[in-house]
Amino acid sequence: MANFILQLPNNLRSFSVSTSSNGSLPNSSNGGGQNGGPVIVELPLDKIKRPLMRTRTNDPNKVKELMDSIKEIGLQVPIDVIEVEGNYYGFSGCHRYEAHQRLGLPTICCKVRRGTKETLRHHLR
Repeated sequence: MANFILQLPNNLRSFSVSTSSNGSLPNSSNGGGQNGGPVIVELPLDKIKRPLMRTRTNDPNKVKELMDSIKEIGLQVPIDVIEVEGNYYGFSGCHRYEAHQRLGLPTICCKVRRGTKETLRHHLR
C-alpha cells in the first residue's frame, strides 16, 4: 500500500491520501507519510535544485505538448524530488519542470522523498 500526504497552501487544509493496489480500504491508523514515505507537495520552482540541467537537452516538442496539457488539465504526474537537509533536488521530470517554467507557474507538484548526502552523491554519479 502506498501512502502520501498532500500539502496545500496555508489557506487550504492538509489531508492524507492512501491507495492500495487491491482496491481495499487502506489502514487509516498508519499515519501516512510520517513513516518516512514520500509526500506529495507543491514546491516553488526556485527551491528545487536541478544539478543535471546543464548536461541534458529537453525535446522542445515534448515540452510544448506538456505545456498545452498542463494549461488544459494541470500536471497529472508529480516530479520526483529528494529532500536532503532542507534542500530539494530534482533529477527527473525535466520536461514537466521546463513546461512549468515556460508557463510562468510559480510552483510544481512534487513527490518528495527524504534522502541523505550519500543518496545525493549516488544521484550525481
